[in-house]
Amino acid sequence: MNFLAHLYLAGVDKEIMIGNFIADSIRGNKFHHFSEGIKFGIKMHRAIDTFTDEHSIFRQSKRRLDPKYRLYKGVIIDLIYDHFLAKNWLLYSEIPLQNFSQGVYQTLKDNYAILPEKTQYLLPYMTQQNWLYMYRTIPGITSILHDMNVRTKGISMMNEAVVDLKNNYAIFEQDFTAFFEELQIFSQQYLLNYDRKNN
Repeated sequence: MNFLAHLYLAGVDKEIMIGNFIADSIRGNKFHHFSEGIKFGIKMHRAIDTFTDEHSIFRQSKRRLDPKYRLYKGVIIDLIYDHFLAKNWLLYSEIPLQNFSQGVYQTLKDNYAILPEKTQYLLPYMTQQNWLYMYRTIPGITSILHDMNVRTKGISMMNEAVVDLKNNYAIFEQDFTAFFEELQIFSQQYLLNYDRKNN
């Protein structure tokens, strides 16, 4: 669910961005019908997920959460990290977050026909509620955590995670800042592989 981070790390190539966005809706290797850029974006998304899941700081952040969230801890930290990326957006991008968000939505709308069905279903909700921009505030991330809890029929209790966030706000922000610096380096190096292949 960390849409903002994946979209930001994808860089300026729209096909790579689309691939990063739709990757969670693709099962296994069923993506060979897409363009090379989209296929690369899907693989990049998965590489970022592996890097994240195995990283000591990300694991440390998960341990800061109440044990009751169980298997949903990773999803919650993804969302918390997206909150800090959105909150501190101008440290990472010269493009205002609102402009970036609207550009992403327009790109996805322009390519709606090739999006997986699951993504097509998600897109209207994402654009109407402006999820990418909502991440930046506590009320916004609270709303998103609430919606995620509804989607899991209350099993995840993710709506309660805003309490964990508030109680450890500065520590979570430190975790994010340190982790994201390393993730940016990893992603930039990954993108270089695509540039070398296509030049």
